[in-house]
Amino acid sequence: MSNQKISVVTGPCGGIGTQITAQLIRDGFHVVGLDINDSQLSDMSRKYQSQFTQIKVDLTSANEISQAFEIIKSQFGGIDALVNNAGNCFMSEFPNIPADEFDLQMSVNFSSAFHCSQAAIKLMLGRPGIRKIVNISSNGAYNFDVFDPPHYRASKAALDTLTKDLARRYAKEGISVNSLAPAMTESPLFGVLSKEILDKALSQMPRGRAMKPEEIAAWVGFLISPAGDISSGNVIILNQGRDVR
Repeated sequence: MSNQKISVVTGPCGGIGTQITAQLIRDGFHVVGLDINDSQLSDMSRKYQSQFTQIKVDLTSANEISQAFEIIKSQFGGIDALVNNAGNCFMSEFPNIPADEFDLQMSVNFSSAFHCSQAAIKLMLGRPGIRKIVNISSNGAYNFDVFDPPHYRASKAALDTLTKDLARRYAKEGISVNSLAPAMTESPLFGVLSKEILDKALSQMPRGRAMKPEEIAAWVGFLISPAGDISSGNVIILNQGRDVR
């Protein structure tokens, strides 16, 4: 274990998260999964055995995040990659967004990544090679033709600003930070959308379909691989060419 690279993935139990975990394990990483879903974490531990470590954590709690990274430090000594994948999209519409929903949206999508990045960078410093942070953002931060509500957009735009700040701040330390901003991707979120909204969104995709979680995971694998060493501070938009003008 001492020579194996360690990657932390938040939200590994979701649709994209499971594929990111599988991709990184195939790429030779030991994955530490941070999620609140205890039963699904246990399922992943049984599936991947010694290649996966589960830590149950409420990612909206800065204190629980801090405790989780203390566990990681004690077990592994440091980490080589962090994927801030955990996220959700709450569907109340402006101007009737409840204050608690706004706070939860920002906490899940942005604050969790902020606190995980703070903790992770401390465990990356001094590790060999180019260490990586990949943030899973959204096309919704830029494309205002799609249905995304404003608090969701704001949370992802904040995440991309964090990406650029950390990339600039830690470039000389060899820490590379990028965002992936996918458009429509198959996920459990599809289940909360009305058929009308979903059909309209899918009709706007040039290939007539949503992207697949494993396609996003492949880009994560690329950025974390040596091929991604020279990319930092970028927001990479994945949308099949939908918004090219």
